[in-house]
Amino acid sequence: MGNIEEKLRALRAKLLYHAKRYYVDDDPEISDYEYDMMYAELLKLEAEHPEYFDPESPSQRVGGKPLDKFEKVTHAVQMNSLSDVFSFDELTDFYTRVTQSVSGAVYSVEPKIDGLSVSLRYEDGVFVQGATRGDGFVGEDVTQNLRTIFSIPMKLTEPLNLTVRGEVYMSRSVFERLNLAREAAGQALLANPRNAAAGSLRQLDPKIAAERKLDIFVFNFQEGSLYLDGHAPKTHAETLSRLSELGFHVLENTTCTDSIDGIISHIQRLGELRDSLAYDIDGVVIKINDLATRRELGEGTNTPKWAVAYKFPPEQKQTKLEDIVVAVGRTGVLTPTAVLSPVRLAGTTVSRATLHNLELIRERDIRIGDIVTVQKAGDIIPEVVKSHPELRGEGTREFFMPERCPSCGEPVFYDADEGAATRCTNSRCPAQLSRGIEHFASKDAMNIDGLGPQLVEALLKNELIFDAADLYWLKAEDVAKIDRMGDKSAKNLVDAIENSKNAGLERLIYALGIRNVGEVAATALAARFGSLDALQKATVEELCAIEDFGEITAQCVVNFFSHPQNVELCLRLTMAGLLTVSTAKPADDLFTGLTFVLTGTLPTMTRDEAGDMIKAAGGKVSGSVSAKTSFVVAGEAAGSKLTKAQQLGVPVIDEDTLKAMIAARSRTPV
Repeated sequence: MGNIEEKLRALRAKLLYHAKRYYVDDDPEISDYEYDMMYAELLKLEAEHPEYFDPESPSQRVGGKPLDKFEKVTHAVQMNSLSDVFSFDELTDFYTRVTQSVSGAVYSVEPKIDGLSVSLRYEDGVFVQGATRGDGFVGEDVTQNLRTIFSIPMKLTEPLNLTVRGEVYMSRSVFERLNLAREAAGQALLANPRNAAAGSLRQLDPKIAAERKLDIFVFNFQEGSLYLDGHAPKTHAETLSRLSELGFHVLENTTCTDSIDGIISHIQRLGELRDSLAYDIDGVVIKINDLATRRELGEGTNTPKWAVAYKFPPEQKQTKLEDIVVAVGRTGVLTPTAVLSPVRLAGTTVSRATLHNLELIRERDIRIGDIVTVQKAGDIIPEVVKSHPELRGEGTREFFMPERCPSCGEPVFYDADEGAATRCTNSRCPAQLSRGIEHFASKDAMNIDGLGPQLVEALLKNELIFDAADLYWLKAEDVAKIDRMGDKSAKNLVDAIENSKNAGLERLIYALGIRNVGEVAATALAARFGSLDALQKATVEELCAIEDFGEITAQCVVNFFSHPQNVELCLRLTMAGLLTVSTAKPADDLFTGLTFVLTGTLPTMTRDEAGDMIKAAGGKVSGSVSAKTSFVVAGEAAGSKLTKAQQLGVPVIDEDTLKAMIAARSRTPV
């Protein structure tokens, strides 16, 4: 048996060595196939000989049992965010302020990885705990999920006690493979690698996190000792070099310089490299290299005075507009979409972009065959910024909206009252029906897990459903007959549909897809009328009496319930056992008149949970920031909404402050 134990020990050591060569050194010595065969042999031997279990084995990186929730972790060293600058002028102002306090400072200039910040803690050289940044003071214990990241050493080369900070990210190639798999399964596509990484790291089942193949760059030494003899490093560059020696995957493409010209030059170089990197960067971090100078400059309220983050402007690319196709939405609006020659943009490959309506196409003189400039609005939604008539060759042509619906063939009409929209006149249009059911099942509506666009199309094609109410009479044995479903998938879908019956009145109202009625309006309608039956009888005058409820939206509600097919739909949903009466407690008046916007990943609750807390206190939750926004509640990886709030001077708070506001106003503990 001793030979087996020795063989396991040698096999584990080989796998750890080759994993480091692949994930950390970027210099593999063997093929993926050879590594996979070696790993398969390890799994076989460990299964046959459980008496030689080793918690540090490479096989243990796939995680343990699913968690019920993430425990809180209080950071020993606060994980501060950085102040952002958006131009070289603002960057020069930062450089000038620092120069006035300290002369001759050297700066470390580093790529800003677009991911999720975490801390990693080691005791006697062994990885013992990892946590998300959270609000900087308290994060979530994601140790099991971090163990699945092969570039995180489970054991350092020396038995040191230390904590480091890094950025977990998903490479572009992994992200694209993940989205291809989700598309094939009929699931919603992930917006970008950053969101995908954040969502993967916060999976309660570590086996799911393991499948996502995350990676990490370590960029800061937080506390502890980097040397056994107690030597204290003097510069940030030295800490990075030492962390690399200890086995960490540290930041690459960094430089040190003492001049503003040198800083700008490296930013420009990183901007040129951006497309060729295997991962996304959204800016460049500039920080004082000398650690004693950092301590001298100190910390601000929420950000250090010795560092700043330069954010890249929205990335724009030129590409060819190959065609313009028209899609029909759930409300019958015909939306022109640009079909583009694929181009890499802000983290994903873009081949389509919305053109909104014919007015925008004419205003920007966009023609089929043009070279156009595209960017992502908010780094998420692709849009055509402009065309380039000066590059226009022969064969380009103007686009005209169709006179008949491309889905059902019925006539369309121009709706000048609603954003210059072209609309299909057929309420039973197949495209509208499909999009309407997709909306009904979506996360913010009835939240029917697994019911994506492809499955909706399949259910309609097989005539198993004709509207949303039919979902509640589906039988698993019928669904299982659809291609690539199977008994288990069919049962899971029927179970998810059954669970959605208790989603609540406000979700049901939103799910109906009434024109101009979003989540906020649906919540207000549920609170005012208390039941679906009462809402159906509401008059325009009663609806207009609701705060911020305009006449156009009120008329849309009345019009919706004036159609016999919609009344029948509501009746059948009620007969199916859906919850059509409000069970919500009356809202307090603590936040009456206040509007909140939620952004980023909160430390201890989802945005939906935080939104429910705000609504219960009488406040409103909006999806966009404006001058009328009262507060923005920001968590980890907050994006463009946080930036806009800062530009407009809207107060930004964290989860703890939100809870404290409710506790202070209600004078009861949260």
